[in-house]
Amino acid sequence: MMDIPAEVARRIRLVLLDADGVLTDGGLYVSEGVVGELEGRRFHVHDGLAIHMLRRAGLGIAIVSGKLSGSVKRRAEELGIEEVHQVTAFGKLEAVEGVLQRAGASWLEAAFLGDDLADLPVLREVGLPAAVANAVSEVKEAAAWIGKQTGGDGAVREFIEALLAARGEWTALVEEYVAECVEHWRAETRD
Repeated sequence: MMDIPAEVARRIRLVLLDADGVLTDGGLYVSEGVVGELEGRRFHVHDGLAIHMLRRAGLGIAIVSGKLSGSVKRRAEELGIEEVHQVTAFGKLEAVEGVLQRAGASWLEAAFLGDDLADLPVLREVGLPAAVANAVSEVKEAAAWIGKQTGGDGAVREFIEALLAARGEWTALVEEYVAECVEHWRAETRD
């Protein structure tokens, strides 16, 4: 895993994620059902807690995917991610531009974690381009940070942890989280 320079990490206000191949392993589970074709994806639970920690740090998060998926939308809702844009590969730059405008952030204040060619236009514009371990070579060449985890196997967690650690915030966020869990447990056991 590569280190993220602290000055770059502190500049980031918004983390953007691709879905297929980043939040998922890129595999599609397709079956024929009573109501037609069903499609599903596998997500890694560690990514969800990392997204929670990212929000605790005050950073924004959005998903910008090149494929329409009910599974991605549902997972985003579970994680409290309100900005979910499922567009064509040709619509990613426009979708990101809209997210940035709503967040009041610039391209340099955004990070994007991607894996495939459809992510290249965004990766070439953001302040912190990042790639999962199994990204295609062109994406890795465009990335300032490349993880060791493959998409769908905790890659989002790895990236968020590296980003927050570079900002000097990861350890304190973990300790706050643990303290809140203990406080909640103590309050529940006293009632």
